[in-house]
Amino acid sequence: MAEYRIPLQYRKMENLHIVFWLLKDIGWCMIWKPLGIVMIFPTLVISIVIAYRTRELFSELIHNLAITFWITANSYWMISEFLGFDSLHVYHDFTFKHLSIIPFLTGLGCLLYYYVIWQPRHPNELDTL
Repeated sequence: MAEYRIPLQYRKMENLHIVFWLLKDIGWCMIWKPLGIVMIFPTLVISIVIAYRTRELFSELIHNLAITFWITANSYWMISEFLGFDSLHVYHDFTFKHLSIIPFLTGLGCLLYYYVIWQPRHPNELDTL
């Protein structure tokens, strides 16, 4: 059975990432705009660093990219609410808040590509943990 090990330094960064992500979402939930907006930067930067560091293992890279797109969508949605343009209409009933669907679907597209196309074509590679 193959084994995937995470260096302690990387694990500490991932754990800190969770703290930043929670602080961002607490800021959003409690409408603490400065906290929510400030926490976007470390949350997003660390998710990009984590994705970069896992680039050798395609399954990890894809899942970490999906997380980065999720954080991007989530952050845009939060900003649209904080700055009050979330309910402005872009087209018919489609509002600016709904534009967050673009990074959400991009992340989902990454995962669909991995599970539907890549993984079936590479059955002998380490792809699940």
